[in-house]
Amino acid sequence: MKKRILSGMRPTGKLHLGHLVGALSNWTKLQSEYECFFMVADWHALMSEYENPQMLKDNMLDNVIDWLSCGIDPEKSTIFIQSHVAEHLELSFVLSLITPLGLLERCPTYKEQLREVTNRDLSTYAFLGYPVLQAADILLYKADAVPVGEDQLPHLELTRQIVRKFNHIYKTDCFAEPKALLTEATRLLGLDGRKMSKSYNNYIGLSEEPEVIRKKIQNMITDPLRIRLSDAGHPHKCNVFSYYSVFFSEQKQEVEQRCTKALTGCTACKKELADKILDLLAPIREKRQELLKNKKHIQEILSSGETKASSFARKTMAEVRGLLKI
Repeated sequence: MKKRILSGMRPTGKLHLGHLVGALSNWTKLQSEYECFFMVADWHALMSEYENPQMLKDNMLDNVIDWLSCGIDPEKSTIFIQSHVAEHLELSFVLSLITPLGLLERCPTYKEQLREVTNRDLSTYAFLGYPVLQAADILLYKADAVPVGEDQLPHLELTRQIVRKFNHIYKTDCFAEPKALLTEATRLLGLDGRKMSKSYNNYIGLSEEPEVIRKKIQNMITDPLRIRLSDAGHPHKCNVFSYYSVFFSEQKQEVEQRCTKALTGCTACKKELADKILDLLAPIREKRQELLKNKKHIQEILSSGETKASSFARKTMAEVRGLLKI
């Protein structure tokens, strides 16, 4: 039998190239190796976007269409919406009974978000308990492993600590400690050199119109040391070159040589990159257009996924309730 993994994505906006290289490409590969549960993490999104729930609702279906367009196969993977499986919150509450406050308050992401996010109030009970719900998501499906980057290892270790405490208190082996399925973090910066984010408006959306993508790439920040066309470039200081490194590695050396020898100007290089990005996104765009013609089919996929996820979740919670004598 295949080992099981769970992963999810918050529907806080339209998906972009960062999602493609950071998650979706990896998910597509994992489908052949693991039994995959992929969830739309709307409860997690509400923890920070609670003042604008309609935005999340609008994004959920759109995000799933992008998942399918990028190669997530409902015949291989279970795709569902987190909030449609009631057991997520039920198990989260059970786990919160045994999770020390100090463990949550020391969570690196919690402290970072409180420090960095200034446009909304995250000093809430729910946001503090974010890792507990995350643990419930993983344990509800008894995932053997969770695909994470190195920066997310503290989150998974918190889940493992909760597992150890639960099993000790209730003298059970109900939950196994999920292992980290380390994924190589692909570094893709936004068009301005910062983290790619909708809030910075520095992203290339998977579903954006070609002319919009071309305009965005033409406005990308390039090598700040290259003033004139005849100046030798410094590719490793240029964000445009970093996109070649991520998406078109087979042409990376050629582009590097043309840049360092001043054989190609930045404007021409960005035009070439735009052509290649559009070619890369063309099959995704084509698949998306087909899926949009039959949104009922998308709902059927989600309904089928919800049925399978709920069945699994009910069995887990029956086991947990038995241990709690309730």
